[in-house]
Amino acid sequence: MASLDIVMVQMNTLVGDFEGNSAAVIDAIRRAEAEVAAPVLVFPELTLSGYPPEDLLLRPSIELRVNQSLKAIHEAMTGNAWVVIGYPRREGIALYNVAGVLHRGEVVAEYRKQCLPNYQVFDEMRYFQKGDSPCVLSIEGVRVGLTVCEDIWEPGPVRDAAAAGAELIFNLNASPYHRGKRIERWELVAERAKSNRCPIVYVNQVGGQDELVFDGGSFAVNAQGERVVTAPNFVEGEFWLSATREEQGLRLEGAEHAPALDEREAIWQALVLGLRDYVNKNRFRGVVLGLSGGIDSALTLAVAVEALGAERVEAVMMPFRYTAQMSVEDAAEQAALLGVAHKVISIEPIYEAFMSSLAPEFAGTRADTTEENLQARCRGVLLMSMSNKKGLLVLTTGNKSELAVGYSTLYGDMAGGFDVLKDVPKTLVFELSRYRNSLAPCIPQRVIDRPPSAELAPDQKDEDSLPPYPVLDRILELYVEQDFSAAAIIATGMDAEQVHRVLRLVDLNEYKRRQAPIGVRISRRGFGRDRRYPITSAWAPGD
Repeated sequence: MASLDIVMVQMNTLVGDFEGNSAAVIDAIRRAEAEVAAPVLVFPELTLSGYPPEDLLLRPSIELRVNQSLKAIHEAMTGNAWVVIGYPRREGIALYNVAGVLHRGEVVAEYRKQCLPNYQVFDEMRYFQKGDSPCVLSIEGVRVGLTVCEDIWEPGPVRDAAAAGAELIFNLNASPYHRGKRIERWELVAERAKSNRCPIVYVNQVGGQDELVFDGGSFAVNAQGERVVTAPNFVEGEFWLSATREEQGLRLEGAEHAPALDEREAIWQALVLGLRDYVNKNRFRGVVLGLSGGIDSALTLAVAVEALGAERVEAVMMPFRYTAQMSVEDAAEQAALLGVAHKVISIEPIYEAFMSSLAPEFAGTRADTTEENLQARCRGVLLMSMSNKKGLLVLTTGNKSELAVGYSTLYGDMAGGFDVLKDVPKTLVFELSRYRNSLAPCIPQRVIDRPPSAELAPDQKDEDSLPPYPVLDRILELYVEQDFSAAAIIATGMDAEQVHRVLRLVDLNEYKRRQAPIGVRISRRGFGRDRRYPITSAWAPGD
């Protein structure tokens, strides 16, 4: 009776770190071999290079680095383990996204990914050639078919592998998180298994890579599409299952059944992991942010402390004449609740120095948004100076709603290296703040309850300049994430004047977003690598 002991290795790779990634692979092999005689370890897509390696794939040395990594792994494989692992493979002038099978110091099989995604955040046709055939091999007497990530989203590769005799499919993934993604994967893979009467083991990487967050959540389904093992999201680990041939086919069994996260918890963990990995993988000592007493900076601070620990976070309140006393008090209270270093630096003298120097240029003009932007830029100068001196990453605190319509200041509140809330609409900021407080008191309730304000003018409120956030966020979701035209949005019952105004602001402020720091992507379409609109354009979104 043929059987396999399978390890789904949910691994957090670092792009370009071939030596470090290979060392982690070797460690996993040794742990598995200490448990059973012939484990089958399944790693994520492009494990050796990390994903996405982008234009590193165009470097001439990529082949050398892959071969060195494979050699190191081969030399470390002293037992009978089978290793199914992803890496780039060059053949002549063609580069392929490969799943290789290593056993007893040799590459015994290689499968070339057939379906190359070229949408949203994916750009694989820029780098890879398509494979054109299935790969099925015998592992300890079980016929196993190999697929890579996007291959599972199209019907052909699994169908062809099953037709070639596969009785079990391994699917290696680097599938990034967005809201609702876990359910999409479960339903799709279940359908592939049922339609081909073939169990599938789906292994996904975990970790943050620039704006992308990979959420793990590896799982396996039987031939009926029923999940038999489910790994947790957002954590590394090695998760075991067995495959045993019986008269009716392969029986899969596993002990891990991680509970499904609700949407708020999943988003929270994505933000935490995305920030943690960006800071740590880029070797920053810690972070600094402006803590204004408002809800955006409050939520950003909470994420930062969870990601890095209070000792690596600094918060700075930078009051001005328009800053309400409650803002000063609330910022101090939250800093104390979280145990972070907190200081107060007034921008009043800095602002006055700028105004004095600019007085000849401003003579005969009325105060307008120029003076408001100057306040934000004074704060940006302070934070960037602290960053330079202390080696801290500046976190900006703008949310997706503000960035969409340009309600932010270049070289002011947009000055920094990473924006935790870049893909988080304002209405979701409120939801996440309440969620975080449900775990333990963190954000003063007054911060959540008071009307949002940039506090750049007397009695200023965000809704003086913008539609109410529930209205704004609905328009933005339809336009940015679902590609609705103005006419289609209006047809849903939205006010025509508001719709045209918001869409115009979105299009006009593309130039600002191009200069904004990156941030964690949690939606199907964030402002980053998967939304590339021209700055200079005569496009009108009315139709």
